[in-house]
Amino acid sequence: MNPLEFRKQLLIAESELNRSQLGEAWQAMASDAHALSRRARTIGSFASAAAALVAGVASFRRAKSVDDQGKPSWLQTILKGAGLISTFWLAFRAKGHDQRSR
Repeated sequence: MNPLEFRKQLLIAESELNRSQLGEAWQAMASDAHALSRRARTIGSFASAAAALVAGVASFRRAKSVDDQGKPSWLQTILKGAGLISTFWLAFRAKGHDQRSR
């Protein structure tokens, strides 16, 4: 076997090793992505429950003082923000679910 053929065989072997390592790295990355999406769904569930709790508390706290009639309370601001985040979260989850089912 001449030096060029030997070098070619070494490069082919190295290429196969690199392909194998790339496949392993890809599988590890996919596994991490799945774990991250599961955590995000869990956090979304907690956020939704927290928004529902805050909404419930706000419904019991309807009496406003005369001084605060012009500006919204901090609780109303939080509720509006939680509602907006919840809307975006549900739309994001629905879109992601639709794309995965195709």
